[in-house]
Amino acid sequence: MASVSFQNVEKAFGSTKVIHGIGFDIHDGEFMVLVGPSGCGKSTLLRMLAGLEEITGGTIAIDSKVVNDMESKDRDIAMVFQSYALYPHMTVADNMAFSLKLRKADAKTIEERVARAAKILNLEPYLKRYPRELSGGQRQRVAMGRAIVRDPKVFLFDEPLSNLDAKLRVAMRGEIKALHQRLKTTTVYVTHDQVEAMTMADRIVVMHDGRVEQIGTPLDLYDHPANLFVAQFIGSPAMNVIEGTVRRADGARHVEAGGVFWPLGNAAGSDGQAVAYGVRPEHLGLTSAADGVPAEIIVVEPTGAETELLVQAGAAQLTLVTHGRPQVNPGDRIGLAIEPGAVHLFDQKSGERIAP
Repeated sequence: MASVSFQNVEKAFGSTKVIHGIGFDIHDGEFMVLVGPSGCGKSTLLRMLAGLEEITGGTIAIDSKVVNDMESKDRDIAMVFQSYALYPHMTVADNMAFSLKLRKADAKTIEERVARAAKILNLEPYLKRYPRELSGGQRQRVAMGRAIVRDPKVFLFDEPLSNLDAKLRVAMRGEIKALHQRLKTTTVYVTHDQVEAMTMADRIVVMHDGRVEQIGTPLDLYDHPANLFVAQFIGSPAMNVIEGTVRRADGARHVEAGGVFWPLGNAAGSDGQAVAYGVRPEHLGLTSAADGVPAEIIVVEPTGAETELLVQAGAAQLTLVTHGRPQVNPGDRIGLAIEPGAVHLFDQKSGERIAP
């Protein structure tokens, strides 16, 4: 196992700069997820760590040793790609053993490591099969097994679940997390799916346009987003955001947006300040139109255990998630109740969080 350190790392393709001075540390044995929209630079950063892309500036260190000029094969890392990249003419056992054979490991070592990886990943019944005879989830496990047999210092995963269907993605998510808990190997995992990031990570690096927006535990990012981008990227459904101005009304502070007054509670903000008012869908409740923020129901989407509502309040459309099955219909006039302490306030111009 090993720690990983990025120090002021930059990457440019010609005159186009795609990574802008990124720096952070990954602890020994940590499961770190890099998340962000397509084009944010997360896969490029992973490929630089793997030695598959040259570093334009800064340093990358594995176990305190700078690896900028080190060949990929000498970095003691193992990478699992989005495409399984299995050899179709080789059996599962031969695919898993291939990297060890290249290293000229002895037959006993190869057999022991393949057997151990197969047991960990429940691949023992499939060792003599070929990739074409496996399901997508089984192929992904073979790709993971090929990484495990190398016993690397660091595992790298580049969107490994993107090619799987929704049900299989959920199952594989659990398998990868359980694998990490057993092996305790430092893991760097890239995804654009924030649900994957939230459910798997010890810590998350949120990236946007080649920069780090925030680093923290999943719940820290969810409860205390540093800016509007993180607030709206982390969480599903996304946080509701309403642009308005801090005002005093009826002896209390509100955010006024198009004639609708949103309660501020203990949130900060100065009178007259232009702000973005954020509240998560699960922190909105239903009440009577006279008792809450007046709104009208646009769409009702029952999912079973929960019901998702799209509502209109003034010029703003918001999503509300409620447990159970409220007896409401499109066109109903209702009131929105906001949980005290659940309001997030951001500066409208900079997008930065306004601390309470």
